[in-house]
Amino acid sequence: MTRTLIKICGLSTPETVDAAVDAGATHVGLVHFEPSPRHISFEDAATLRRRVPDHVKVVLLTSNAEIPVLARGIETVRPDIVQFHGRETPEWIALVRKETGVEGWKALGLKDKGTLQRSAKYNGKVDRLLFDAPAKALPGGNGETFRWDLLNGHKHAVDWGLAGGLNPGNVADAIRATGTPLVDASSGLESAPGVKDVDLIHAFCKAALEA
Repeated sequence: MTRTLIKICGLSTPETVDAAVDAGATHVGLVHFEPSPRHISFEDAATLRRRVPDHVKVVLLTSNAEIPVLARGIETVRPDIVQFHGRETPEWIALVRKETGVEGWKALGLKDKGTLQRSAKYNGKVDRLLFDAPAKALPGGNGETFRWDLLNGHKHAVDWGLAGGLNPGNVADAIRATGTPLVDASSGLESAPGVKDVDLIHAFCKAALEA
């Protein structure tokens, strides 16, 4: 049986990065998007990135970043993956992947089966699709789940993962319901907006690994 991949997103302190790694996360996410309570500078992200061992992948999350900003982020942070959380086109993500050699993930708010049908345009253009709850004031990190049954029977043409309101109490159900190969949590592991809780990080990873 393949182990579920675990991404802990929106980390902003050395203590929470270390906790995610110690708890068994396979990916850590660093957010550069100013409206988000999880936003950190590229310089701070680069400092945190240096704490992450080679076996854990670093994901830099951006949303509709301008070309110079994205280029500076990739150069400064040196992420393994860039996660696009805005209106980025498949062609743009494919170009970034080609020019930088960095993996490209795309987050999609899953409203209905039509979203799944439209997601086909990303086939061959991204390394992974992350199905999330539909965007609100923020494109992600809103702590809301969506109807997991929308994924029932969907033939995934690219690697994928599940986000949106996941927490220690529901992640096992999410894995069993969808068969997702990767779970991604952020606000469900916080004691306040943008403030990650070390105990919740450990509990989430434990629940996901035991699901």
